[in-house]
Amino acid sequence: MIKLLKNKIKRLVFRLRADYTTEQLKELGMVVGSNFNRMHGTIIDDSHCWLITIGDNVTMAPRVHILAHDASTCHHLGYARIGRVDIGNNVFIGADAVVLPGIRIGDNTVIGANSTVTKNIPSNVVAAGNPAKVICTIDEYITRNKTRMAEGFVYDEDYTLRGNITPQKKLQQRKELEDKTGFVI
Repeated sequence: MIKLLKNKIKRLVFRLRADYTTEQLKELGMVVGSNFNRMHGTIIDDSHCWLITIGDNVTMAPRVHILAHDASTCHHLGYARIGRVDIGNNVFIGADAVVLPGIRIGDNTVIGANSTVTKNIPSNVVAAGNPAKVICTIDEYITRNKTRMAEGFVYDEDYTLRGNITPQKKLQQRKELEDKTGFVI
């Protein structure tokens, strides 16, 4: 009963924001694998969502835009350009990134924040920029960050809001990260 009420409230909030829930987009034809994490503000093209396929273990950070149509051609041609968007498994798309129609993003890929994906991105890479370009392999990225973890600060859940971080730990973390970055679970 509570789950049903939560779903109704969620649909109402999305309707008020002129947005669709992931469940509604799936009902309209979008294909989504398991463990899809769509953070707040993510816009998925509802007008052509059946052209969008999202694999397993995909995270879209806040304000990501996934577009299966491009209306920029309407004024001159009278038609919008459309294309499939296929996002592989184990993909992370950073905040404010835009994925244009006709794009394939391979498995095990990271798309950097604020990137615009205008061309296909292969598997096992990190891509970033506008337009997005491959900057390294996923293995290089992981190795680089493992080294940073070994040399820097690593924080457990006690250093997060979900772990009820204390004011003292906030100050400690702020001081320790004054001129470097760290890692938190």
